[in-house]
Amino acid sequence: MNKLLLVEDDPDFGFMLKQYLELSKFTIDWIAQPQDLTENFQQLSNYDLVILDVMLPQISGFSLAKEINALYPTLPFIFLTAKEQKIDKLTGLKIGADDYVTKPCDPEELLLRIQNILKRNQKNSSPKSIAIGTYLFHPEQLLLSHISEQYKLTERETKLLLFLWQHNGQLVTREEILEKVWGNVDFFTGRSMDVFITRIRKYLSLDPNLSISSNRGVGFTVQF
Repeated sequence: MNKLLLVEDDPDFGFMLKQYLELSKFTIDWIAQPQDLTENFQQLSNYDLVILDVMLPQISGFSLAKEINALYPTLPFIFLTAKEQKIDKLTGLKIGADDYVTKPCDPEELLLRIQNILKRNQKNSSPKSIAIGTYLFHPEQLLLSHISEQYKLTERETKLLLFLWQHNGQLVTREEILEKVWGNVDFFTGRSMDVFITRIRKYLSLDPNLSISSNRGVGFTVQF
């Protein structure tokens, strides 16, 4: 049974949605105040998906999602909000949301969207260990190991290496990486990405058959 977290401050809507999803065989934890979530971020690893309102008291759902995405880059989340302008939807998707649903919404349609995301996430989920040349990559443990070295990765390094592995043999643009790994495309995150790419190259330097080649002004070609 999948466990979902609902962050919604509207008591009537939150209660209705919780009841409906529980009838649909989900386990639902409902948080009405965002500070209750920010004080217990470590518990998010117990969830399969987060449903997040944008217009929350004290903190924007967008800001909250950035914090969640930084700590748990593989945890899928949906924005559920009355903000229906195109710029709001684009902002949500750039942060990394798997979907953006505007209120009022049909609970049955929302259920189908949730089920599709969970199926896709399960299908695309990485194995517990991944062979990359002569390395073993353990995403859940934030660990990259070699016969002669072992690297404890950060969450961002893990998410970047996993993204590169998923696009082996492909040219990936800078914008794709920034949107999927950083959730933001601007000059400063671009410079940060370059630093992280350099780190990943250094970690993988013990196997000369591995490469992340730069295509100036476009992106990177990955050969794992």
